[in-house]
Amino acid sequence: MLLANPSPRIGRAGMRRKLLFAILFIVIISQVPFAYRWYRLHRLRTAIQQLATQRAPAAAETQYLDSRGVIHVHSFLGGHSTGTFAEILDAAKANQLNFVIMTEHPQASFDTSAMTLNGVHDRILFVNGNEVATASGDRLLLIPGSANAATFSRRSTEEIVAEQKSSGGLSFVAYPSESQHWQATPADGVEVYNLFTNARQINSIVMFFDGLWSYRSYADLMFANFFARPEQNLRLWDNATTNPERKLVAIAGNDAHANVGVSLNDASGKQLIGIKLDPYERSFRVVRTHVLIPKGSELNRESLLQAFSQGHCYVSYDIFADATGFDFSVRNSDVIMGDEIALDHQPEFVVNTPLPARIVIIKNGNFFGQQQGTTAQFTPDGAGTYRAEAYLDTLPAPAKGQPWIISNPIYVK
Repeated sequence: MLLANPSPRIGRAGMRRKLLFAILFIVIISQVPFAYRWYRLHRLRTAIQQLATQRAPAAAETQYLDSRGVIHVHSFLGGHSTGTFAEILDAAKANQLNFVIMTEHPQASFDTSAMTLNGVHDRILFVNGNEVATASGDRLLLIPGSANAATFSRRSTEEIVAEQKSSGGLSFVAYPSESQHWQATPADGVEVYNLFTNARQINSIVMFFDGLWSYRSYADLMFANFFARPEQNLRLWDNATTNPERKLVAIAGNDAHANVGVSLNDASGKQLIGIKLDPYERSFRVVRTHVLIPKGSELNRESLLQAFSQGHCYVSYDIFADATGFDFSVRNSDVIMGDEIALDHQPEFVVNTPLPARIVIIKNGNFFGQQQGTTAQFTPDGAGTYRAEAYLDTLPAPAKGQPWIISNPIYVK
């Protein structure tokens, strides 16, 4: 007896099931890397918590108070953000910051530097400033800002820096790898790390799936998945401080706008639903610039700008661990990072970190030596520009091998 042919409908149903199983298999396999990345962040959070228990007591003999803050912050005034003053102040308080430097984009119709946060609010020092583009192709952070900032796009970098100096202000180069002319100018410093520039390297598809897996549990630590040592900016800075030798203060730029994310708002602007990937509170937690203020001095605009002008500051990725208490100085002297010392004084460098770390000394942009622990000593082998970096090698990937602290140099003459 002949068997009847299977129904075409049954055959099509079987093909659909196979197709659905194939799609499901592909989806599951595609999520394995993101599940592993979630596991890495879980492991990193545990390691950070364990490391925090090893914090060394602050050195009692230090002559300075470590004040932590953020630089390069924008509000609704500049047109690239909807962030409010209240949000910025709340974020600064949540991070226990000592200072915030606002760098508002200029507007033709009004002085954004005069309208932004300035002075002491809830015991946090705010300094008003501007971010400007120059006719020379550079971008500068002006601290404090200028009522004429809107006209600076028609002026050269040299003119703006000179005017800023004459008024007692400071100028820092933003985005040094993108700016074109700053090496030949007497700018006070350079932004060796910019959080927004680093974030632009993120693959949006990867970030979307990372967010699905990790945003709820490890939103802050998602930064570690794309963080990378700012090799190019550090190389430009090292070259600028050694060829020919000049003082150039390194800072970190948070470039905080609080404008990345998706949301549904009502007519008043109140958010009904949505997520924000870069709220001020998170941006302020990732990277900070620590400034050393002499004990007995009040933290105010004058003492803060003076410390910056002297290079008495360092950059730290506090998302991994609070770096408060770091010290890079010369033994038996009052010389600290940012200062000069003569070689005939036979200086010996001392580096102290609040947590066990791999401490690296870099001379004129090149590796000079390294030691492990919370204290390290190095003797310079000649004149040059010496700076320190610290690495928390006990932290697992994706933080392993990435810098925790980047100091300003000590200049040996």
